Amino acid sequence: MFSTLLHKALFVAFAGLPLAAFAQASNDVSSPSAASAASAEESEQTLAPVVVTAQRAPQPIADAIAQTTRFTRRDIDDATATDLPELLALAPGAQIARSGGPGANSTLMLRGGSATQSLVLIDGVRVDSVSLGQAQIAQIPLAQIDHVEVVNGDVSALYGSGAMGGVVQVFTKDGGAHPPRFHFSLGYGSYHTQKQEAGVEGAFDKEGKTTFSFNVARFKNDGFSSIDPALAPNANPNANGYLNESVSAMVRHKFSDKWDAGVRAFQSNGNASFDNAYGSPTDINNLYSKVRQASVFANGKLTDWWTAHFTAAEGDDRSVEKVNGVYDNRFDTENRQYTWQNDFKLTPEHKLQLGYEHLDQQLDSDTVSAPQRHVDSVFVGYAGRFGANRIQANVRRDQYSDFGGANTYYLGYGYDFTEHWSATGSYSSAFRAPSFDDLYYPGSGNRSIRPERSHSIEAALQYASDSLGVMRLTAFQTTYTDLINYVATQGGLYYLAENVGRAKVQGIEGSWRGRIGKTDVRAALTVQNPVDEDNRTDLNRRARHFASFSANRGVGPWRFGGEWIVSGARNDSGNTLGGYGIVNLSARYHVTKAWYVAAQIQNLFDKHYELAYPYNTPRRSAFITLGWQQQ
Repeated sequence: MFSTLLHKALFVAFAGLPLAAFAQASNDVSSPSAASAASAEESEQTLAPVVVTAQRAPQPIADAIAQTTRFTRRDIDDATATDLPELLALAPGAQIARSGGPGANSTLMLRGGSATQSLVLIDGVRVDSVSLGQAQIAQIPLAQIDHVEVVNGDVSALYGSGAMGGVVQVFTKDGGAHPPRFHFSLGYGSYHTQKQEAGVEGAFDKEGKTTFSFNVARFKNDGFSSIDPALAPNANPNANGYLNESVSAMVRHKFSDKWDAGVRAFQSNGNASFDNAYGSPTDINNLYSKVRQASVFANGKLTDWWTAHFTAAEGDDRSVEKVNGVYDNRFDTENRQYTWQNDFKLTPEHKLQLGYEHLDQQLDSDTVSAPQRHVDSVFVGYAGRFGANRIQANVRRDQYSDFGGANTYYLGYGYDFTEHWSATGSYSSAFRAPSFDDLYYPGSGNRSIRPERSHSIEAALQYASDSLGVMRLTAFQTTYTDLINYVATQGGLYYLAENVGRAKVQGIEGSWRGRIGKTDVRAALTVQNPVDEDNRTDLNRRARHFASFSANRGVGPWRFGGEWIVSGARNDSGNTLGGYGIVNLSARYHVTKAWYVAAQIQNLFDKHYELAYPYNTPRRSAFITLGWQQQ
């Protein structure tokens, strides 16, 4: 029932598939520990972190032409976030909507794009539902994450369908060239929240040629009533709890200085209780979800100037719904992908990239019947520097078996005025392939619809230094055409998918990640004008202004932090969601080098706010953790 209603709701509102297979270069390995001392080194050199998502190749974050954000494991430990959606709320240009507490359906909107226009990858693997066209981000636990990269703006020329608002790439925990180190933590908090995590990572041999990581986690929350019965009388007033159990594993072997290969696996199983505004007040609704990815990869230097990367992977999204313990419906998605990427180092300052991807998608459901989809993609990229000038150019062709092809491009330029000041600009195009629901959903699917399209232009001014970090101010405009809307037919009895929507998002985006003395600071501000050009109203659930600020500081064995997350009012299908400001606090005390105690308070001032109508959000809550990390 809920999955069916969710599909219909997304149909009326607005509405994947090649992906990035080169997930993590062998020289881009971050510390996976929960509270490692190595993380402190990283925070002291704000320009040193390397990102791969903005260019499909390693580069310093300060050199990225596209707006790029990186959350390290240290950042994740500092944050009060309990899941990936709450962490992403701290990223520039990112807004989150969710229908309840932990585990509830959550959607990400980057730079005003819808949830289906923001691509999410796990280690380069697409795990979205081909039925809905979006990933279940609430089912990706922070316990399994090493770091997260967020790239804002059109980057379909690098990653294919869905990257209209941007890309979020999640990297699971990796091993390291050191003896095995174990860690575990136990936590308890409000709403009878329980959390257990344990893992080990390191090397099997003294030389560090074979590294591994294995982590398990469990999260349980009794929750609160997702929907206020005063707004929806048919909703069950019971508390809606959530249980998640997850595991991740990795093994990598370095055959020589030039070759390495390995395997990765991730799986998250969730059981979320939810409210149905159109059911019965006594109904017990449960959604059983599974997000899974498995991949085999190899990286090798064929010559001094030619490096090849190969990945074969499968990403799955599965959901089964039960009402009062009785099976109701299911949606099972499989994304099988194969990527061959070649990086050519023409000179130290000039690099060429050539790649091929093949993607097979299929849906097994008792609601939607759809044929398999096959996608063949080729992409070319160039990155170079001419003195103070930086250039990035990407083009891509995606050929779909069910609707034809799509061409996309990205043209970026940067100029370094001084050692610290630079300006960048880009012009790009992107597309979103129709989801299987758009094409085949009974009574509303339309097999003749075309992909959604967008064009984006942006200009940015950046200051970067080791003392203050990276500050960036970006002006952007994205225009959307051929948006897939659901148009009433037969007097409103049915809704048919059609390419009739147009939208424009203009805005200014500010970000800062750096330090003031010994205090780590992260700030983001977005002022935008997200307009549905068909009816001249604001796009659903997009605020015209929103911001976040966080600061964390170590004092001896202590580390203190705080967050301030604010948003203006938003429209939600004719209802107004009021603006809000939320304050969160955190503290961590290292009893010894190995043992630590951490505490968090979310929504310190007990504010009432909404992220989606008519769903409730958590009130003031507290959480405490006891952890141990082998040194």
